[in-house]
Amino acid sequence: MGNLLKVLACAELEHDAQPTEAETAVWNQVSAVLEEAHGILAELQSYNGAGQEIREAIQNPGDLALQEKAWNAVCPLVAKLKRFYEFSLRLENALRSLLEALTSPPYAPMQHLEREQALAKQFAEILHFTLSFDELKMTNPAIQNDFSYYRRTISRNRLNNQQLEAENEVNNEMANRMSLFYAEATPMLKTLSNATTKFVSENKTLPIEDTTDCLSTMACVCRVMLETPEYRCRFTNTDTMLFCMRVMVGVIILYDHVHPVGAFAKTSKIDMKGCIKVLKEQPSNSVEGLLNALRYTTRHLNDDSTSKQIRALLQ
Repeated sequence: MGNLLKVLACAELEHDAQPTEAETAVWNQVSAVLEEAHGILAELQSYNGAGQEIREAIQNPGDLALQEKAWNAVCPLVAKLKRFYEFSLRLENALRSLLEALTSPPYAPMQHLEREQALAKQFAEILHFTLSFDELKMTNPAIQNDFSYYRRTISRNRLNNQQLEAENEVNNEMANRMSLFYAEATPMLKTLSNATTKFVSENKTLPIEDTTDCLSTMACVCRVMLETPEYRCRFTNTDTMLFCMRVMVGVIILYDHVHPVGAFAKTSKIDMKGCIKVLKEQPSNSVEGLLNALRYTTRHLNDDSTSKQIRALLQ
């Protein structure tokens, strides 16, 4: 535990750790992605959809002016959705670079987190963005409604041998990939889970424990920071608490996807009971989305090896 407290002592989440020379190349790459992340979240937060225009067009199929109005309202929104999807691919690459840096020999995961604090902080920021994005997406049905309308209109015009300009922006192949992405309840988290699983399977010479220990250590750091008054009193605002909770849930989900028996088994290196209790002590409106992420986006919650106590905590 002494080592963990050393990590905690330097894990001042409200302060930016400066990258060392060895970290700079990866830090710069990830930093550019994280800069864009703020704009993506702001755009998603203000995404109102074209519900009204779509309803009017559907109710009046013969009114060409209303069809055009709906189409003109939906097209810029679909361009925005395409940007979000393309950003998920850049986020995936950034995560991969961080995983490579934080698990590479000869250092153990704990040593990496102590030595490469700037990269550990960036990993945390990626998870914070991911959970924030997915929370907003889950509470905004307009996203899928707009995209469904767009696809239906494209299909109808294809049948009538009409080519629409917007198809140049989002061709059929791109539309299929976007459709799969937005069909997920938590698309960004799914992207990162797949990327982490792929990273482990492609790096056969790297012991799987190097990746899972990195994730479980981060989960432990967050849990201890949240449940220990001595550390919690350092947080200057509730946003830092939320940051810590999102990161904790994010690494739990990645661990559960990558580890052969998952995060909920007795042999798991994550104190799941402690993590869930910490979440449940917070106001329900700020943690319901995070509890739902544990309920619905983990792989092993419903396994026989999961204790009844843990299941009951997530009921």
